Amino acid sequence: MSEAALIDVIPSAHVIKRAARIGAEVKNLKLSGDLPGRTIAAINRLLLEHKVIFFRDQDHLDDAEQERFAVRFGKLVPHPMLGVSKETTSLLELDSARGGGRADVWHADGTFADAYPKILVLRAVVIPPFGGDTIWSNTAAAYLDLPPPLQRIADELWAVHSNVFDYAGMARVREVDKKHFNEVFTKTIFETEHPVVRVHPETRERTLVLGALMQRFIGIPKYDGQKLFDIFQSHVTAPENTVRWNWRKGDIAIWDNRATHHYAVNDYGDQHRVVRRATVDGDVPVSVDGRRSVTRVKATKQPPMKIT
Repeated sequence: MSEAALIDVIPSAHVIKRAARIGAEVKNLKLSGDLPGRTIAAINRLLLEHKVIFFRDQDHLDDAEQERFAVRFGKLVPHPMLGVSKETTSLLELDSARGGGRADVWHADGTFADAYPKILVLRAVVIPPFGGDTIWSNTAAAYLDLPPPLQRIADELWAVHSNVFDYAGMARVREVDKKHFNEVFTKTIFETEHPVVRVHPETRERTLVLGALMQRFIGIPKYDGQKLFDIFQSHVTAPENTVRWNWRKGDIAIWDNRATHHYAVNDYGDQHRVVRRATVDGDVPVSVDGRRSVTRVKATKQPPMKIT
């Protein structure tokens, strides 16, 4: 179907940009697993253009229907360590009361693995009366903002990503969150080498692969690497390169995990927040010179030995 035909499926008047570089709200569309193929194609086109898209008033979606809708974009996969919500095949529940959902670091989901997720579909189940927003950034725009000499440096760099990082050293970490991280999130240890710049498989844009799960650049000393990381990441998180979403119960956010980072704002104290996420399987990143990411370490953490 042509791009012009796809535009007719979702009228432009129903697509409201939320920021100049990233994010749009789609109005007057009831999501379900039964949407026509041309509507799914139109949603995907908007996703590629705006990187993250939002839908209000989707309270009719339950867990099963959220999965039926999400699977229209590709194969659904469970989180490799955190598992799935009860009676679902792939949904991950992020419940602030159970040590989940306070991901207040800039990251793309799952970059500790090689074929990390391509699309995430997030549904708001319980939203606190204040706070709890999520911010997304456009990593393709961030790459374009780099001066050409820095683009050339980024094009050649590779980095190690891992699910083991200094979570306990972050500000505002509660004991319940730290315990959950240590016991669940890192029960299997991953280390994967990714290009710092990947070529998006659909748009052919160059996007930056950085964030909190990145541990170090390959072949760069730690001190120099930190300086480089700070420069590149500052373009990812520049305010003009972001969009912030104020959640309401029943909202749906869909984002292209290959071209965005996101940050869950931890400003709601002890208020309750629950969101459920469907994950669409991704593809292995390819660098500008055609090399593919590779996982070097995938090992189950061994429990400490008991001394008797």
